[in-house]
Amino acid sequence: MSKLSPVEEQVKGTVDIIDYKGTSLDAEPENDTSSVEIDTEGPVVTRRELWSYYLYYNGDNGVGPLGFTMTLFQLLTTTAGYDPVKGPGSSCTASDASGQCVVRWANGTKAVSSVVLIANGISFAIMTLIFTTVGSAADYGSFGRWLLFTVTIICWSAQYASMSLTVSSRWPLAMALFMIGFITYGATLVFYAALFPRLARNTPHARDIRQRYLRGETTREEYELEESLEKNRISNISTMHSNIGYVFVLCLNLSVLIPLAGHPKVNNFALMIINSYWVLLGIWWFIFQQPRPGPPLPKGEHYLTIGWKQIWHALKQYKKLPFTFSYLFGFFLLADGLNTTGALVSIVQNDKFSFSFLQNTYLGLAQALTSTASTLGYWYIQRYFKISTKRMFVITNVFTILIPFWGMLGIWTTKIGFHNVWEFWMYNVVFGLFQAPYYAFSQTMMAELTPPGFDNMFFGLFGLSNRASSMIGPNVIQAIIDKSGNNWMGFPFLFALCFSASLVIWFAVDVQQGRRDAVAWAEESRKKQ
Repeated sequence: MSKLSPVEEQVKGTVDIIDYKGTSLDAEPENDTSSVEIDTEGPVVTRRELWSYYLYYNGDNGVGPLGFTMTLFQLLTTTAGYDPVKGPGSSCTASDASGQCVVRWANGTKAVSSVVLIANGISFAIMTLIFTTVGSAADYGSFGRWLLFTVTIICWSAQYASMSLTVSSRWPLAMALFMIGFITYGATLVFYAALFPRLARNTPHARDIRQRYLRGETTREEYELEESLEKNRISNISTMHSNIGYVFVLCLNLSVLIPLAGHPKVNNFALMIINSYWVLLGIWWFIFQQPRPGPPLPKGEHYLTIGWKQIWHALKQYKKLPFTFSYLFGFFLLADGLNTTGALVSIVQNDKFSFSFLQNTYLGLAQALTSTASTLGYWYIQRYFKISTKRMFVITNVFTILIPFWGMLGIWTTKIGFHNVWEFWMYNVVFGLFQAPYYAFSQTMMAELTPPGFDNMFFGLFGLSNRASSMIGPNVIQAIIDKSGNNWMGFPFLFALCFSASLVIWFAVDVQQGRRDAVAWAEESRKKQ
C-alpha cells in the first residue's frame, strides 16, 4: 500500500560525520588514514546482510496490518450494527439502508466510522508511549536489535490470530487484534528505519568515500553529496522492495479470493497468506544481521527511563537543533493529516465497495504497481539531476495537500469528491505515482537532520510524529463525523492540517545547516557522557 507505511521508510542523509569517539569531519581532514578510526560501528555490511534487510521490508509491506485487518474489523462491526434511521434490528447493508450505521458502544451507540477512527486514535496513543519510553534506549547496546524482533513476533501473532474472526459478534476481538497488529506494525517501521543510518554508514562505498574525504582527496561538499546519494540509493531500493512485496502479495491473494469467493473464511485465508509471506521473507534479517551495538547504557540508567531523560535533554537543546525540531513539528502535523486522510478514504472506499477484499486487492494492485515505478523513477530523476532531498519531498507535499482537498469537494457535490468508483481508481493511481515516494523522502529528511549515534532517539521522535501524532486527527474527525453523520465533513480539517504543515517544512527547514548542527550537537553530547 506504499504504506501510510510503506510504512513505510527511507532513512538516510549525511548524518554520520562523527563516530562514537568524537571524530568530527568538521575538523581538518587527515592525510594519514591510519590515525582515523574508520570502523567505529561494527563490521562492513555484506551483500547477504543488505539483501536480508531489503527482504524484511519486502514482507513488511503493510497489506495485512495496515489494510485487510482494518477492512475485516470494519466489516464485522458494520454487520453487528444497525441503521439508526430504521432502528435496532435493521441491517446496515440492506438495499434500502440509509447509509448510516451505528453499533452498541458503552451505554449508547456510536457510528461505525467513529469506532474505526477511535481504534486508530488509541493505537497511535500507545505508539506514542512505546516510542518515547523505549525508542531512545534502542541506541544502547543490542537493545534495538531485540526490540525489532519482539514487535515483529507480536505483529505476526496478531495477524495469525485473525483466523478466528468469522462472526459479527466477535467485532470487539477484531478491534483488539487490529489495534495490536497496527501498533506493532507501526513500531516495526520505526525501529526498522532506525537501523538504516548505522547500516548505511558501514557499506563498502560509504566507508570508501569517507576515507577519501579524510585523506583530503575530496571536498566536504562533494563528500556530503556522494554520501547522501549512496544513502538514497539504499533507501529507495528498500522502498521499492516494499512495493514489490505489495504487488506480489496482492497477486498471491487473487489465487485465493477468486476461486474461494463464496467461502465464509476466504478473507481470513487471505490474511494468513499475507502474514506467512512476511514471516518467510522477514526471518532472514534476524539471522544475517551483523552485531553493531551502540555504546553501553550509562551507569545508573535504566532502559525504561533513559528514553524520557534523553528526549527531555534533546528538547532542552532545541535552540542548538532548530531545523531538526522545525522539521519534527512540521512533520508531526503533516503525518497526522496524511495518515488520517488515508484512514478516512479507506473507510469511504470500504463502504463504496461493500468491504470486498477482492475489489480492494484490485485497487491495491493499481497503487502498488504505480508506487514501484514512481519510487524507482524518482530515484533516477534525483540521481541524474542531483536534486536535493528537500526539493523532491516538496513535490510529494503538493499531492499530500490535494488528496484531502479533493475529498472536501464531496461535501458540496456528488459528481466528484470520492463518491464514484472511478475516483477510487484515480486516487490509488495518483497516490502511487506522486505520494508513494513521500515515505522515502520524509525519512531521508529525518536522517539528514539526525545527530549521528542518536539514531533511535530521534527516529523515536520521528515515529512519534509519523504515527503517534495521529492520535489527534482520528479523534477530531470521529467527533466531526459523529456530530454531522457525514464522513466527508472531516476533509476540510485534514486539508487545513496538511497545508499548514507543508508551509512549515517548505520555509522553516534548512537541511544543509540542520545537518551540520546535528553533527556538532552529537559530538558535544558524546563528550559529556
